[in-house]
Amino acid sequence: MSSNLETPTLKLYETVFVLTPVLTNEQTASTVQKFKDFLAKVGADIVYEKEIGLQKLAYPIQHKTTGFYQLFEFRAMPSVLIELERAYRQDESVMRFLTCELNKHAIAYNKKQRAHAAAPSHAAHADDEISQPVEVVSIPESPEVHA
Repeated sequence: MSSNLETPTLKLYETVFVLTPVLTNEQTASTVQKFKDFLAKVGADIVYEKEIGLQKLAYPIQHKTTGFYQLFEFRAMPSVLIELERAYRQDESVMRFLTCELNKHAIAYNKKQRAHAAAPSHAAHADDEISQPVEVVSIPESPEVHA
C-alpha cells in the first residue's frame, strides 16, 4: 500500500536581503553571520554566498538610497522559508528580502556564472602580452616619389 503523503525533499533556494546602510562594518558582518547561523541551526546547507556590498537602490526605502546586499544559495526543507522570512521581518536592520526556489535552469545559470567569475579574465592575459619585450624590426625606407 503506497502512501499519498510524499516525504518533503530538500530544495535549492536563493535568498537576497538588503541591510540598512547605517550599520557599521562590524554590525553588518554580525547580522550576516546571524542569518548564516540561523540557516545552519534549522538544518539548511549553504551552497554559495556572496557579499554584493553597498549598492544604490532603485527607489528610496525608509528614506535611504543605498543598502548592503547579501546573497545566500542554500539547500533546505520548504518549511525553513517560513522561519527564515520571519527572522528577516523581526530584524529591523533588514530593509528588504526576496527568497525563491531555483529550478534546473537557474541552477545551471548560477554554476555557469560562478565558473566564469572564477576563470582568469582575458584582460589579465592582455596585460601579460603587453609586459613582454617586443622585438623591434627596422623597416626599410621607401624610395621617395618626385613629382
